[in-house]
Formats: sequence, structure tokens, C-alpha cells
Amino acid sequence: MLGLKKFFKSGTPAPLPADVLAALEGWRASEAPPTDDLHFHVRYVIVDIVTTGMNAEKDELLGISAVAVRQHSILPNDALSIDFGAAGDDPSAVDRQLMALLKFIAKAPMVCYHFPYVGAFLQRVFKDRFGLDFQPQWVDLAWLLPSLFEDKAHSVMPLDHWIEVLGLDGGSGRRESMDNVLLLARLFQMLLVRAAGKQVDTAASLIDESRASSFLRRAY
Repeated sequence: MLGLKKFFKSGTPAPLPADVLAALEGWRASEAPPTDDLHFHVRYVIVDIVTTGMNAEKDELLGISAVAVRQHSILPNDALSIDFGAAGDDPSAVDRQLMALLKFIAKAPMVCYHFPYVGAFLQRVFKDRFGLDFQPQWVDLAWLLPSLFEDKAHSVMPLDHWIEVLGLDGGSGRRESMDNVLLLARLFQMLLVRAAGKQVDTAASLIDESRASSFLRRAY
């Protein structure tokens, strides 16, 4: 699978196609949905990425998978999978793939496992291709799960730990990105129930809890 590095060999990205520019301006002008609603009314976007390594400055982004959760339900018809290798040598195809991702997210709160990893790759590619400072509201399951399920773990654990202790079937061996993102969505469903029981019952409070969990646990 080929990644995006081939499109940055000159250090300057190709001009954006007119349709992408128009869509990007429309996205910039759009309003983010409110985050003070109860979880049931909020559309969350769960995202997972495929890369050649962990360093966003040196390694390549190969693919992205995402699925929406709303009204506590995973929405299989509200999902997106991007394989950058499918773009071949056409930079405009990459731009349209990335624009499709922005439109899919629609400025909703985003959920991932290890925001420093996932966020760094997405921030880099949107900066390089679109000149966009991509700063969505993030919920990081890696920090929130031990915060809300202290009976299962007290520190950041590998994803497979949570899949096992919370009774999900993650299969054996390496998972495809979409399989992984669906597992993250199922974990997020369980987390929402636990969060509501602790009065963390809005998107804003969940985002705040995610930030606080990260800062507090990093301090120890």
C-alpha cells in the first residue's frame, strides 16, 4: 500500500482542484455542532489510521477509516474508508479523498485511541495539502477508559487489553483498519454508558474529561 509521501517530493503541494477549493471554503465557513447536548443527541466520529510508523514527521499515512456513533448506535451506513494507494499518482485524487473526510467529519467531536499519534498524522496531512490548521475536539479513549473504568485498569493500556476485559471479540492477529474502528466504536458505546453514570453526560464534559485524564495521568 502506497502512502502520501510521493505527493510531497518537491516540498510544495500541487494546486488544489477548483471543486476541492470550493468545498474547503464551504467547510471552513460551516459551524461546528453544539457540544452541550446530551450524548444521545451528538454525532461522534470514531477514527483510526494506517501508517508506516509512529512518527508523523517521518512516516507515511496510508489510510483512514471512520464511522459515526449517534443516539448510542453505531451507524454502518455513516462510515468512510480511505486508501491513499488507490489515488495512484494523481494528487487531485488525494485532495478529493481528504475533502471527503472533512465533509464526513463535519466538525463533529472525534474519538480515537491515542490522540497524539492519530492527531499528529491528520494535522500534518491537512496542513501540507490544504494549509489547514486541523484542530477538532478530540476524545481519547486511551486516557478515558482507565479514568472511567478504574476497576479494569489504572493506566494507559494496549487496545487489546480493553477489548478483552470488556468482553469484546477482537479476533486474533492484525486487524483491518475498519474492523479496528468498529471495535473502537463498540468500546465508545460502553464508555458513554459509564460516563453518563458519572454525570459526564454531554459532549463538552466528555471532551473536558478526556483532556483532564490525559494531563493528570501524565503527571504521575
